[in-house]
Amino acid sequence: MINLKKRLAEDRAILAPGAFDALSALLIEQAGMEAVYVSGASLAYTQLGRPDIGLLSLDHIADAVFRMRDRVSLPLIVDADTGFGNALNAARTVRVLERAGASAIQIEDQDFPKRCGHLDGKGLIPADEMVGKLKAALDARASDETLIVARTDAIGVEGVDKALERAHMYAETGVDVLFVEAPGDERGMRRVVSELGGKAPLLANMVEGGKTPLMSADQLSEIGFSVVILPGAMVRMLIPAIEDFLASIKANGGTRAFTGRMTDLKGVNARVGLDEMMALGAQYQPSLPRAAE
Repeated sequence: MINLKKRLAEDRAILAPGAFDALSALLIEQAGMEAVYVSGASLAYTQLGRPDIGLLSLDHIADAVFRMRDRVSLPLIVDADTGFGNALNAARTVRVLERAGASAIQIEDQDFPKRCGHLDGKGLIPADEMVGKLKAALDARASDETLIVARTDAIGVEGVDKALERAHMYAETGVDVLFVEAPGDERGMRRVVSELGGKAPLLANMVEGGKTPLMSADQLSEIGFSVVILPGAMVRMLIPAIEDFLASIKANGGTRAFTGRMTDLKGVNARVGLDEMMALGAQYQPSLPRAAE
């Protein structure tokens, strides 16, 4: 497995597409990516069919992390929302997700109910309360190789100056990564780097249709970001593809018109490792008795 802590010390930003189940995480790994972002938004979209407005529980996220970890070896950067309560809840969240296989755990300073970082109407807990939650999270981890990501959503509530003030406070706790959510333009992103770049590795969030301009990992790396996440990109790609597929089924009464754009049964089994699993299982099967002559 890639050591995320050592990898973040490199100059080149690490790119982490968002996953919502073991298959999406596996495809990210097979594509040659270096990390998976376990997206709370994508889990809400796919597992609940609902928006990212604080409806997920810790159990939802832990179950998804456990299933991904059982299948992939990439670092899992896990969106843990607000830590699901106060400092004691945040500590438990870290313990649970670390045992499930998280490589990094992200906690944000929103009040409950939380919202997607690119939605309006968010509320914040007091900065000193968030500091306590981050300290509890840091103390709760079993290994310092499990990273704690501190996210502030203050730009959309209090403005850039207050967001940077909060981020400086969070950096003082010793968190491993800082995440200032939703700068509105490239100038704001560069200001985040200029004021916080020496404090901890910085994370940038690319959301199609969100408040931050879309930039490539190379561009963000040049600015000074160390992690680039694409939380809901795979879901947003899937929605029109599935809608087109279903429209074709309805119009044609079946899938034949679409088969040239589909992965067939052999293709699916190749990706999910059928041959390897069958060979592994054969090692544990009893030898069949020889037929009598």
